[in-house]
Amino acid sequence: MTSIGGAEMVDWNLAVATATRLVRPGPDVSRDEARAVVAELRRYAKVSEEHVRGFTRMAPAGGPDSDTPVLVVDRAGWIKANVAGFREVLKPLLGKMRDRRGGLPGGAVLSAVGGKVTGVELGMLLSFLASRVLGQYETFAPPSRELPASSGGGRLLLVAPNVVHVERELDVAPHDFRLWVCLHEETHRTQFTAVPWLRDHIESEIQAFLGETEVDPATLLERFREAVQSLGGGRPEADGDREGSTPSIIELVQTPAQREILGRLTAVMSLLEGHADYVMDGVGPEVVPSVAEIREKFQKRRASGAGRLDQALRKLLGLDAKLRQYRDGERFVRAVVDQVGMDGFNRVWTSPNTLPTKAEISKPADWVARVHRRTEP
Repeated sequence: MTSIGGAEMVDWNLAVATATRLVRPGPDVSRDEARAVVAELRRYAKVSEEHVRGFTRMAPAGGPDSDTPVLVVDRAGWIKANVAGFREVLKPLLGKMRDRRGGLPGGAVLSAVGGKVTGVELGMLLSFLASRVLGQYETFAPPSRELPASSGGGRLLLVAPNVVHVERELDVAPHDFRLWVCLHEETHRTQFTAVPWLRDHIESEIQAFLGETEVDPATLLERFREAVQSLGGGRPEADGDREGSTPSIIELVQTPAQREILGRLTAVMSLLEGHADYVMDGVGPEVVPSVAEIREKFQKRRASGAGRLDQALRKLLGLDAKLRQYRDGERFVRAVVDQVGMDGFNRVWTSPNTLPTKAEISKPADWVARVHRRTEP
């Protein structure tokens, strides 16, 4: 799909091979233990459906037939699913790059070499992430024989070895922790199956973001250098003392138009992640006996990271922003539900126009005033 003279802009097979070779081995479990974990995660995923949908008052828009599959995978399976997702989402951008490079002298050779390099880089990134993700609603990847998805895209992935690793690291009750994780991930599945326009809206925003990407290598290199200089000491010390004030390299190489789009995407992701955390905590006390202990230990783990290298990579990749999304989004959902109830909050799913802005995530009362004033006397 992105070949030039037989060479691809990204060597996807090399990305998978690199990631699976470099990813850390999972926890030591016997075959019988592994089978039991997989079976329990599947069972808890099904149990979570009723709890989440009852609590949120949301259900698949097209009835049970519109549900998406739940897959329990290992780290290699997560890698393959995400490479497929990247490949689908990046099609327009890579086509743009192909057209630009195809007109240059030696363009086919550059593509062949560049595809290998990019494949290795993507593989290294995924190898880092593959041992950290507990679950993921995979929105864009097309179905395959190994990894089925709904016809419109969408599947829930539960990464079994990572769940076992974290429950052992936190020293919490395994059965409680597995159900707790499933409640969070099932909320994401419910969000996308109950709100049919959500997937297309997010995809359109991502494509708008990618459409603004500068494909000229010289311009990208210059912007990257400026980003590195800024992170390397060009900002006042006082700025770095404020939480979230130092941007990641990903943020710094963006254009102004991309920053505007990213602001909207950040608001949506904060809503989705915060909603999942709110639901997980709302349902948890009734069905997860040790939920308070799990929540406390998990929050500390989220905040601290696994060490200096982990923290540096999180900052470089902008993953710290994702941690803030959980916190800020949960505060938004809690504040809105407290003020207008669950049905009032669920107006957020009416259309893209009722989604909160980035500013409203921090000021929930502003969202309530904007969305609810139209129907109030």
